[in-house]
Formats: sequence, structure tokens, C-alpha cells
Amino acid sequence: MTHLEIEIQAIKTEVLNMWSLVESQLQKARTAMLHFDRDLAREVVLREKRVNAFEIKIDRDCEDIFALYCPVAVDLRFLLAVLKINNNLERIGDIAEGIAKYIIESLNDFDKEVFTRTGMLSMFEEAIHILSDTRIAFEKEDTSLARSIFKRDEVLDNYNLAAIDKVSECIREDITVMNDALYVLSIIRKLERVGDQTKNIAEEIIFYVEAKVLKHQSKETKAGM
Repeated sequence: MTHLEIEIQAIKTEVLNMWSLVESQLQKARTAMLHFDRDLAREVVLREKRVNAFEIKIDRDCEDIFALYCPVAVDLRFLLAVLKINNNLERIGDIAEGIAKYIIESLNDFDKEVFTRTGMLSMFEEAIHILSDTRIAFEKEDTSLARSIFKRDEVLDNYNLAAIDKVSECIREDITVMNDALYVLSIIRKLERVGDQTKNIAEEIIFYVEAKVLKHQSKETKAGM
């Protein structure tokens, strides 16, 4: 392997390590929400510093490769994609931290009926699965798997679109669940943004592997290219 190839592989390993950490953050935030585990939620908040440290290091390592090797073609596309993926992962880490803070702020366990009625926990699980599959697509350079993310993001969008009505129903039937319902609505909004971030990552995977730019295209066009 050339020096550049070694550096590129090292960057890829760093990104995958950051990815695993971000996945873990989302999983722990879901568990903390389900069991109202405020200690676990605090752990998520503390670990966000590691996510931020990964982002800074990966950015710097990419900049060093640009300066030392002047990469071209697929190597250049890979590094450009990594810079954006790195930012997307950091934002997902922020989302996990934000959800954990809701748990810490709440004085009492959440009403589980609100979870059920809104489908929030199922949405949470799907968001984690989408993030995991996008990681696999990145690791294996699997653009077919990356393209599948565009349709799966619509599932999260649908949960989000239905959330207002579901939350309103819960509040109308039992005004005492208002605070819980509003927290759940905020979490659903955040999970919808996880879908947006993973969709952006999928676009970057296709960009660096196939040299195709999918920004501003419809989901149907992206899936069919």
C-alpha cells in the first residue's frame, strides 16, 4: 500500500469508530427513555464530548492529507465525502444528547401510553437501524444499500407527520399527560432529523463511490439511479 492508501484507510477506520459511538449514543438514549434511566441519560451527555473529539480529529486528519498528498479522483471524493459525513455524524450525536437531556430534565417517568400511541419507540428503533445500515454501506461501499436509505427515511417522515394528531389526541383524552406528550413530540422531531442526516450520508457514499451528485434530486430519482 502507498502512504496515501494507508492514510485513507486510517481515516476510514476513524470514521467507523465514530459511527459506532454515535449508534451507541442513540441506543442508550432510547434505553434511557424506555426505562427512565437518568444515570444512563447523563452518560450519553458526557460521552458527547468523545463524539466532538472524533469530529475535530477527523477534520484535521483530512486537512493533513489534502496538504501532504494532493489526492485526486476517488481519493479526493472520499475525503470530501468524509468531511460531510463527519459533520452529519456529529449532528446525530447532538440529537442523542438532546434526547438524553429531556430525560434528565423530566421529574417523573414518561407516560408509556404516549409512547405507544405515537409509535415513538418504534421510530427510535428504525432510526437506529437506518444509521447502522448506512454505516455498513459506507464500510462496504455498497451503493445499493445506500440508495435504500432514501425510501426508509420516508418511514421516519411519516411518523413525524402523524405525530401532531397523535399527541393532540393524547392530550385531549388526558390533560395530565401534556408535558409527556410534548416531550415525545420533540423527540419525534429530533428522530426525523436523524433520518435527514443519514439520507445526507447515503448521498455522500454514492458520490464518492460512483462520482454521482444526488443533491436536490427527488427521492424517486435517487433510488432509481
